[in-house]
Amino acid sequence: MISIDYKDRRPMYEQIIDKFQQQILCGVLEPDSPMPSVRSLAMELSLNPNTIQRAYQELERSGYIYTIKGKGSFVSD
Repeated sequence: MISIDYKDRRPMYEQIIDKFQQQILCGVLEPDSPMPSVRSLAMELSLNPNTIQRAYQELERSGYIYTIKGKGSFVSD
């Protein structure tokens, strides 16, 4: 789904934010579709779950995603 560029000087969470923003704006991720869980994405990218959680918090703060407690995160309209 997304990949991390280890040569990029930006923090990994910022790279994750950028990749998801691009996918949402291009229509790859449709409104109300579920986002990957924090744990599964962390395992897939071999990153700490806190890094993924920080990216999701920033995406939510920016209005790209919303979270339903106990259900997960979803793409906003």
